[in-house]
Amino acid sequence: MTKILTALTMPKFGLAMTEGKLASWTLSSGDTVREGDEVADIETSKITSGYESPASGILRKQVAQAGETLPVGALLGVVADAEASDEEIEAFIASFKADTAEEGGEETEAANAEPRVITVGEHSLNVRDVGRGDGAPVLLIHGFGGDLSNWMLNQDVLARHQRVIAFDLPGHGASSKDVGDGSVTVLAEAAYELLKALDIPKAHILGHSLGGAIALALLRDYPDAVLTLTLVAPAGMEREVNAESLREMVEADRTRDMQKALQVLVHDKSLVGRRMADNVLRVRRLDGAREALRTIEAACFANGQQSIDLRPVLDAARIPVTLFWGEADEVLPVAGAKNAPDHVVKHLLPQVGHMPQLEKTVEFNRLVEAFLEKAQVTA
Repeated sequence: MTKILTALTMPKFGLAMTEGKLASWTLSSGDTVREGDEVADIETSKITSGYESPASGILRKQVAQAGETLPVGALLGVVADAEASDEEIEAFIASFKADTAEEGGEETEAANAEPRVITVGEHSLNVRDVGRGDGAPVLLIHGFGGDLSNWMLNQDVLARHQRVIAFDLPGHGASSKDVGDGSVTVLAEAAYELLKALDIPKAHILGHSLGGAIALALLRDYPDAVLTLTLVAPAGMEREVNAESLREMVEADRTRDMQKALQVLVHDKSLVGRRMADNVLRVRRLDGAREALRTIEAACFANGQQSIDLRPVLDAARIPVTLFWGEADEVLPVAGAKNAPDHVVKHLLPQVGHMPQLEKTVEFNRLVEAFLEKAQVTA
């Protein structure tokens, strides 16, 4: 019988977080824990937040002590089955530490990997390309008004096992600002041209919000290039959208207003600080940035509604598809998940807003890794 051992590691609660303090353990060694239970309190320079266990079992070992300040990813403790022996727990801890030391250079290289701008057809796209492996790469597509930093808590984790590419869509971030008519068709074409430029014939596509609609458009227009779809609160599933919040994210010109607009994206408002708002404002003030977003907004969210219907594409999909949606989404209602067909594996997350990849990072990464691993095995 296979024994399951799960590492509890220092989480990343914010985009700028590099280390955290284990303020206290809320459970003791030997206590039973269920997936999602809070096992510890983590303190950062900005917030103190509970750390939820990524697995069920028994808290067999507290490796870190209360009061310790540790880097993100450091081992805090071990959750395991009751059948696992003490020797197996100690061997697991030693193996984890050895792997961390061995892979440290690799992880540092990934964490420090800088984006580069490459010419893709008529666009100049800002691309961050990390990881390697024998399997097909993963392409990450962010949402409206975002950029590749939306995947900062996910890309390097997923890249432990395979190549993962994130990029700024046309009109976003450091990419060129020509978006044509602003339609998902044009944006999906840019994503496809990026895959060709990187000599990637097939990829796993992971899209968030508008990026989810672009992922579906990729499947519609370039089906041979798509191996699997991971959709995160995708646009194109119903008509309703919080158009006012999207407009504020485009037009806000003061830090306080931008911070308020961005907080609509998450259930836990403390995740959006002034630094994040300042970074977004800096990009908005680039030449052509707001005009590009206005063009996309007019094409995809005209008259306060979603003007793209990609449900037929999902209905007809014959590839593995998984869907994530926060039940507290204030931008695209979780009701859109009901329009997904039965063959789609759904993860509806309570007390999570429009960005599950930020609010439930550990759970999200684990589920995506498992989905991709299964797809690789069955391919």
